[in-house]
Amino acid sequence: MYKVLIVDDEHIIVEGLSKGIDWAKYNCEVVGTAGSGEEGMELIRELSPDILFTDICMGEMDGLTMIAGIRSEFPNLQVTILTGYRDFEYAQRAIRLGASRFLLKPSKMEELIEAIGGMTAKLDLIKPNVPSNEGDEETDAAASSYVVTRALNYMEKNYKEKLRLVDVAEKCFVSQWHLSKLLNKYEGIGFSDALNRIRVKKAEELLMDPTLRVSDIAEMVGFIDMAHFSRVFKKWAGCSANEYRNKQK
Repeated sequence: MYKVLIVDDEHIIVEGLSKGIDWAKYNCEVVGTAGSGEEGMELIRELSPDILFTDICMGEMDGLTMIAGIRSEFPNLQVTILTGYRDFEYAQRAIRLGASRFLLKPSKMEELIEAIGGMTAKLDLIKPNVPSNEGDEETDAAASSYVVTRALNYMEKNYKEKLRLVDVAEKCFVSQWHLSKLLNKYEGIGFSDALNRIRVKKAEELLMDPTLRVSDIAEMVGFIDMAHFSRVFKKWAGCSANEYRNKQK
């Protein structure tokens, strides 16, 4: 039987879906429910469901990033979105990033049944032990690229903080191992190098201000140790911070 996970912060929706459908009739079984995106991701990794029904407007959660993260890390997981967010363009983007269906609340029973039928039919076609079929390669790539872009954007906004790979991965709804793999695939570098590249770029901008000391700039872009900053800056800029500043005069 196919394993089903239901994620929604509205308890009545979770109850209605889990108890209002004869899941066994469709060769399915509800194996878990969650009330938030974060909890839902934990259960996805713990239970390895085949089908996911989820809202994408829970609190401040970034629904598109969640969809992209799920699709990138779990390419065979079939996802149906249930939401009250009535935006056609948003729905199109969700589908492009890997959602199987996009249903508006309140959803009709025939719509839910059609979604279940479509997802189980897709699962029936997927060969065992194959991460994704050829027809989905474009979607997988779009989702993975989206995750990388979101990760880099988050790092751009928070480079001053003591960022860890796990922190950024959580914001992108993927595991730290998967994000590390994606960064290497799409950027050709690991997490630390990606973060340092951003920090050095910011340092180069700050070096244009002659009133700022190099040691202050190092701290401003997230480095605690000056020697470490010097090594990293030279690696990415090809010269020391002082040499870079002098070249710009």
